[in-house]
Amino acid sequence: MNEPIHGEQLNRILLKPRFKLEIGENQQEILEKFTSNLNDKDCKYCSKISGNHIFLDVPQSEEHFWSPQLQVELIKSEDNKTIVKGILGPKPKVWTFFMFLHFVVAVAFIVLSVMFYVNWSLGKENQLATYGLIGLPILWIVFYISGQLGKKKGYKQMVELDNFLMKTPEK
Repeated sequence: MNEPIHGEQLNRILLKPRFKLEIGENQQEILEKFTSNLNDKDCKYCSKISGNHIFLDVPQSEEHFWSPQLQVELIKSEDNKTIVKGILGPKPKVWTFFMFLHFVVAVAFIVLSVMFYVNWSLGKENQLATYGLIGLPILWIVFYISGQLGKKKGYKQMVELDNFLMKTPEK
């Protein structure tokens, strides 16, 4: 994971790296190339195509909890070119679970902040709220680190999906 995908240093720290490319062919030609590559018997990637959106997954035999998914959108440009927008990140079920955990921690942090303020205003004991206000940011950091470790574990698969994407328009 030493090299960021597409050379953007920001992608190194983002959990869901994004990229944008301009290709000198029209949208339909690119879509047909993707369809033919994905239908090729040598293609190992699972995919779904919906309109101008393409979803690429790693093969089931290589899949693990942190396996990435490549989501590609093909957008028409005025000069008969195609803009390819992509997001490499965890599968939606993993991303949703992580966002749910962050939401729960955020709500707990707000509730404990209110409890701390009320108890402090009344001059009462603040142990639960104090420990919670210290522990929840630490939990957030643990979530971030686990997300980065998951990204690192799935990085090889991210590069494979990205390479497949980059080779498709060239064919």
